[in-house]
Amino acid sequence: MKQVTIEYALRTTWQLITNMYNEKAMQYDSTMTMGFTLLSIDAEGTPSTALGPKMGMEPTSLSRILNTMEKRGYIVRRPNPNDGRGVLICLTEQGKEKRELSKKTVLDFNNSILNHVDEYKMKHFFEVIDIIKIKVEKDELVNIK
Repeated sequence: MKQVTIEYALRTTWQLITNMYNEKAMQYDSTMTMGFTLLSIDAEGTPSTALGPKMGMEPTSLSRILNTMEKRGYIVRRPNPNDGRGVLICLTEQGKEKRELSKKTVLDFNNSILNHVDEYKMKHFFEVIDIIKIKVEKDELVNIK
């Protein structure tokens, strides 16, 4: 291709970021997906049914991650007091420690980028990302000519 497409730039950049986060997470017996899951669980617990949509994950994939995290002692499942049929995913003390490591890693990456890109460019970056998300969510890309 003579021209790099938006999709290609997004995909290759995300792959590099994923690899970077996974390498960092391996140092702490974790994965990028586990870190993302830890960051998505509220301090008082998150209903299991809300976690998948919050993260944009399919239930089967999320279930595997949660099972692994539970075996490692990062989370516990508790009955949801607001819904007798539901389950809350709660962080253990070890999970809270891993969550802080994940948070620090994400903030370090974010700050590293912000130190190299001026505010004006970042504003436009987020404007473009928002447009892409809106187009994809509304499935308007099918009709683009």
